[in-house]
Parts: sequence; structure tokens; C-alpha cells
Amino acid sequence: MGGTDDTIADDDALYVLSALLLTPERFPGVLGDDYVAACAALSLEPFADGYGLVLGQDGAGARWTVVVDDVSLVAGAIAAWDCGMEYDLSPDDRSMVTALPGWPLALAVSAPGVPAPHDPEPAEPGGPAPLSPPDAETWGPAVRRLGADEVGANWAAWRGRIEDPPSGPGAPSASVSSGGHPGVRRALAEARGYLDDAPPPGRVRTEFATEAARTVRADGPGWSLVARTDDMAFLLLDDEPGEVIPVRRGPELPSLLAGLAELAARPA
Repeated sequence: MGGTDDTIADDDALYVLSALLLTPERFPGVLGDDYVAACAALSLEPFADGYGLVLGQDGAGARWTVVVDDVSLVAGAIAAWDCGMEYDLSPDDRSMVTALPGWPLALAVSAPGVPAPHDPEPAEPGGPAPLSPPDAETWGPAVRRLGADEVGANWAAWRGRIEDPPSGPGAPSASVSSGGHPGVRRALAEARGYLDDAPPPGRVRTEFATEAARTVRADGPGWSLVARTDDMAFLLLDDEPGEVIPVRRGPELPSLLAGLAELAARPA
């Protein structure tokens, strides 16, 4: 994505490097287990329409995350970039909700012709600390959710590491690589509990996978699940640093995934 100029408060130039959606259906997992928590991490009200997050640098090279309420504009830019097309993302002052110092995610790109990315000086003593990505070397909820994001974005590669699951009447309902792991059992039980007691918006999300299947993402205290409704699931647990645990398909997992996909499709 090439940097583009647009105007934010005080006529400071912002060189746009990336953008993210912050909606009940799609938000950076690093910010929280659900949409409400993600908004709270940025001190935003969890409005149903959501926000767009525009990440860039100002003329001095400082990192800024500009929050806008023009979600469709940001969504259009992301869709164009995903297709390899150029798109001049230039939200105007009227759509800007706030400008936050720092970035919530690490970016591998920077704006040309300005100093290297750095956090801006605080506007006033004791002001909010700049946003920053979590330390990838320290396992915890944020890194666990980042890992789940990675598995979801590269499903085919992760699925290719797993042998085809057993089939037939004797197939286990949730056999995993580490046996009957209590953390896996707890996570699956809590995920099934969402079907009876709906969690906060965004705790369960779904996206298109194929014409016949959906990708399902669910999070809970200490766990993240990534799955496809026509296949198996992967679990990441706070108690298992760096591990991606496969949950094979059996007689119970399909109904759980179908129920979660249906739950995610319901209006919040």
C-alpha cells in the first residue's frame, strides 16, 4: 500500500500505511476477546456500526492511529488493497472520531521521505501511553489472539500439516494431538455454552470460506478457536504457550461449529 496524504486535526499531514476495521463482525483480535473489549482498549464507545482504524505517520514520522466513523470508506480501501489495487484512502475531518498516538499492530512498511516510525511526544504530561503491539516473545492473551488471527488467515497451510482425521462410527468427537487435554475440554464446553447464553458481540465471528462452508472464530477466557464448518478446528490456549492444538472432526464438532456460525450471523 502506497502512502497517501490526507488531513487530520490541526492540518497535520497523515501518510496512510494501513487500515483496519473495528466492527462487531471484524476487528483486530489483539485488542480483545470481543468487540466491546476491543473498543474499550481504545477508549471508544461500542457503537453498532463500528469504526475504521487508519494507521499512518505524520510529517515528523510519528505513528498515529486515526479512528473514523466512515466504515464503508475503510472497508472499500481494504478490499481494494486485498485485490492488489491502488486506493487513495483519504477520510476527511468530519469522519474523524479521534487520533490516538501509536499503532496497535506492528507494520513492516513506513512512509517514504519522513523520519523512521516513532511514538509522538505526549501532548500533555500524564497523557495516555501510545498504542503498541504486544511483545511477540511473551505469550499471553493478546499474542494468543494474534496467533489465532494468523491461523485463520493461513488456514490452508495449517490444515495441510494435519493428517486426514479418522472417519466412521468409532471416530472420536474431539480427538486432539495432546490427548484429552483439560484445557481443550473446557474451551469446547465454554464455546458450546455460547449457544445457550449469547456472549458479547464479536466473541463469535464468521467469514466466507467456500460456497458451502464458513470460517468460525470464537474467543473466551484463556482460549481462541479457529475452524471451518466443513472441517476441523484449531485451539490456542493461554496455558499452552505457542501451541496450536488440532481438534479433529467427529459427531459433535460439526454441530458446535454450525451453531456458532448461526450465532455469529444473528443481529447483535
